[in-house]
Amino acid sequence: MALRYVVGCRFTDRQVLERWVEWLRNEHLADVCAAGALRAEILKADSEAYCEVHYTFADRSSFERYETDSAPRLREEGLRLFPLSLGLEYRRATFEVLGEYP
Repeated sequence: MALRYVVGCRFTDRQVLERWVEWLRNEHLADVCAAGALRAEILKADSEAYCEVHYTFADRSSFERYETDSAPRLREEGLRLFPLSLGLEYRRATFEVLGEYP
């Protein structure tokens, strides 16, 4: 069963948000997909400085391999480029995909 990994990020500065999204588009999404995600999408809230990134993994074991083998390095890179001192607040969650339509 597929697994969805969601990374949410709240920003105090919209310019930092725009730079973060550009980095996701140009580098990070491809890196996570190369490390095991089947697909990735960025969602930006209309009314606040908040984005979510949704990654789909084939199953829990694929995600666990990503967590062990690649996530530490990729998270470190993200924190180096966008330290929390810039006003970012992350949250992460995983969801089992129970159904899709169509």
